[in-house]
This record gives sequence, structure tokens and C-alpha cells, in this order.
Amino acid sequence: MPRQVFNYETPDRVVIGAVGEPGRRTFFLQVREADRLTSVVLEKAQVAVLAERLDAMLDEVVRVSGGTASVPAVAPSDLDDDRPLDEPLIEEFRVGALGLGWDPETEQVVIEAQALGGGEAEEVLVEDDDAEGPPLLRVRMSGAVARAFAKRALKVVAAGRPACEFCGEPIDPEGHICARANGHKRP
Repeated sequence: MPRQVFNYETPDRVVIGAVGEPGRRTFFLQVREADRLTSVVLEKAQVAVLAERLDAMLDEVVRVSGGTASVPAVAPSDLDDDRPLDEPLIEEFRVGALGLGWDPETEQVVIEAQALGGGEAEEVLVEDDDAEGPPLLRVRMSGAVARAFAKRALKVVAAGRPACEFCGEPIDPEGHICARANGHKRP
């Protein structure tokens, strides 16, 4: 079966969202362009790292270009998107490897999300010319849209369970057993 590649050159919407109760949420990267909609599942840690590295990469693009790149220093407020994920929410695949890049010719961010593979390939993005590789989602977006994407992603990650002030682990609604409190349960 040939490799499935979901390619979005000019998406109408690119967002991270979560479904479920804190502590049991499923995180989605969702892209819409006209009547096409693709949703892939990520781990919370993948979302956090993607957003942080995306912001850092955009800061570096601005620094290297001397401020001439079309990348805003912060996310423009007119690009804020607090709407829920689009329906129907159908998982195309679970992400195993993520790639992030900057195309200087088009001044666009490129995000690649590849499906979990059956071995070592899940940690390395497979080249496009490999017809037998795992499914891949490729999204291009402007620097401004990328800033807004990262801002929302960090907000979605932070909306989970609060962290314990002592050990940093998430606190369930019933509390948790805190290692720093010698195993005593903290509310």
C-alpha cells in the first residue's frame, strides 16, 4: 500500500486541542483547508516540546534575519483561536516523530508529523521518496500563524491538572501521594 501523505500548503486552520478530562486527555493536531480535515494524535509532552521549539526557532529566525523576516515577536491577537476542534474528530494516526523547519524562500514554518512506525523508523522522519513509509502530515504556515499556533498549544497543555507545589507532579482531583512529603497524600 502506498504511503499516505497529508500535505497542507495553505491551511485555513492549524490548531492543537484536547478532548477529555484533565489527566485523561487526548491531544490532537488538527489542520483544515477548505473541505479537507486531518486530525492526528500526539502525546502531551510532544505538544509542549513542539510549541516551545517552534517559538525558539521563530525567535532565532528573527535574530538571524536582523528583524527583516516576516515573523512577529509575539502572536498577533487577531489570530487567537479559542474555538473547539472541528468535527468530525477522526484520528488519522498517532504521531511518532515530529519535524520542524523554516523555509527561507517562502518564509514559512514547516511541521511534519509522522505516524508511529514498527521500529527504529518511528524516531526518524522517512524521506518523501520512500513509497513504503508510515503516514505523514506536512503543514506549512506563516510565522504569524505559527506564533498563534504555539501560543494555543501551550495554553492547551497548561489547562490540565495543576502541578504539586512540592514535587511538580500533577494532582488528581482526589489528590496525590507526594514523594517530597514522605508519601503522605496531599489534597
